[in-house]
Amino acid sequence: MNEIILSSVYQPVVCACDYLAAYEPFYHLDRVLDFNDLIYVVEGTMYVSEDGVDYDINAGELLFLKHHVRHYGVKETQRGTSWYYAHFYLEEPGDDVPQFEPDRSPLVLNQPLRFYEVLPKKLSGLKNGYIERRFAELVDYCRAGDDLKRMRINGMFFSFLTDIALVKYMDKNDWSITRRIRQWLEKHYAEPFSTEALEKEFYLSYKRMAVIFKAEYGMSMQQYHDAHRMQAAAYLLRSTLLPIGEIANRLGFEDRLYFSRRFHAFSGVSPKEYRLSAKLNY
Repeated sequence: MNEIILSSVYQPVVCACDYLAAYEPFYHLDRVLDFNDLIYVVEGTMYVSEDGVDYDINAGELLFLKHHVRHYGVKETQRGTSWYYAHFYLEEPGDDVPQFEPDRSPLVLNQPLRFYEVLPKKLSGLKNGYIERRFAELVDYCRAGDDLKRMRINGMFFSFLTDIALVKYMDKNDWSITRRIRQWLEKHYAEPFSTEALEKEFYLSYKRMAVIFKAEYGMSMQQYHDAHRMQAAAYLLRSTLLPIGEIANRLGFEDRLYFSRRFHAFSGVSPKEYRLSAKLNY
């Protein structure tokens, strides 16, 4: 309800960011704002209602309040409650995006320009953690006497909102076996794919790992390894003058012709053709 959506192509505009503490009990103001509001409670509990929904924001919790929606207090926030807040504007999805052609190299795998993430309405369990530290750093910088902070603060806040938006993925996948396998494959991309090495590393049968990895990522472990390997090859072809044979050797291919066939299957062009076309973009 009343979700705020973060887009990869729109930067928020911060209009206020600070720390407050209640020296007397109070009720949250009854108001309709033209900007969004992010509240993070450091100590105590704040009580806010949004469009008829009541929220208790305890220490270590954050809440987003959406613009153009009525916010008010139905319970009294007690003395000693303290919180960080940020008021910000954010473009809505559906607005036009500047038109330009993205890099069509294999490195980006033809990903779309736009990505959207719904910011969580409320998050808990953040006390003394990374999100709280980031908010404190943001507030400190907003108070700093930096004449250039208006140019910098929106980018810092966008990075902060991105961390909040992606918390749900980190909580779910950070230590999962599939994520650990993926990280291992990325680390060992310059080596030939080995089922034996995977089994030795994770103490699981390859068959079992293959099932759970494909269910999570929609491709086999070897396909993921090969794609990452070819992405590295594309980067070296674009960004260096290394001979193609040396690039093949760096990526664990003893046979340059075999490397060229694999790269062609991945990108649709030979390494030489890819390098020539890449020059047009730089």
